[in-house]
Amino acid sequence: MSTRYYEYKKPVQGNARKLKDLLVRSDNRVCADCSAPDPKWASANIGVFICLKCSDVHRSLGPDISKVLSITLDGWSNDEIDSMIEVGGNSYANSIYEAFLPRGTLKPKADSSNEDRTKFIRSKYELQEFLKPSLRMVSSKSSFRYDSGKVLDKNYGSVSSRKQESLGEFIGMLKVKVIRGSNLAIRDIRTSDPYVILTLGHQTVQTTVKHSNLNPVWNEELNLSVPRRYGALKLQVFDHDLFSADDIMGEAEVNLQLLITAALELGDLAMLDDMQFGKWSKSGENALARDSPINVVGGKLKQEVALVLQNVESGELELELEWIPVDQ
Repeated sequence: MSTRYYEYKKPVQGNARKLKDLLVRSDNRVCADCSAPDPKWASANIGVFICLKCSDVHRSLGPDISKVLSITLDGWSNDEIDSMIEVGGNSYANSIYEAFLPRGTLKPKADSSNEDRTKFIRSKYELQEFLKPSLRMVSSKSSFRYDSGKVLDKNYGSVSSRKQESLGEFIGMLKVKVIRGSNLAIRDIRTSDPYVILTLGHQTVQTTVKHSNLNPVWNEELNLSVPRRYGALKLQVFDHDLFSADDIMGEAEVNLQLLITAALELGDLAMLDDMQFGKWSKSGENALARDSPINVVGGKLKQEVALVLQNVESGELELELEWIPVDQ
């Protein structure tokens, strides 16, 4: 199995700049459906960048399935841009919508006929023929349903369209083991009372407080549900104070795309031998203290993460992420 690498790039501020920042990523420089270069259109609720010819087909599906917007000509709302950013673009969306592409099926090319293009796009998004069966949905007048019968909001594809996430909108669980911190910042006279807060979407969990300890060991496991439109796992370390607001001791973000892509591609982990799937590489554009490998170990998919805390004078944090399939 080939090793894949994904790079997380924090969006710059400003709506137009955020969208442009996402568009220049290598996987978003070609159409998600036919690989035509330099796409100028996007499906805001699906989260893909597409070319002019494919955008015409998407538009024919109706806005309930694909809401088509021009990257340069249309006005984008904050919610629409946030939805695109949470998906991350073409690589992740295709790992879902083309996860079970039958062997021998040919995607359309830039010069394909409209008939071939339409057939493929309808199969991919409207009929959802290439999705994992448990994720497929069928439309009704007011809602979509998983084959298992769980009811979702009709606008399930847009993060901004829902304020509460039902169980059916989650693709799995993330078990985060907060292992230890080292050389954390001093926020009291000579020490700190640190604890960690993790945020994913609308969910927030936290560890216990470790009193008077700049090198705390937690070894605590925290669970988070992973929504269909997920973003980065956000991490903050705080110093606990009794009589004033807690002081921040640094923060960082973890890109989940490689771990979740691995989970979707590998399928039944219990059938696999121990192996390394890939790694998230340390670079100047992320908070990694060292490369972050993703491994199948004993039928479980795990990722080791060591982070240099940002916006603080010192401190590192070690985590272990484990993917828990939605049917477990």
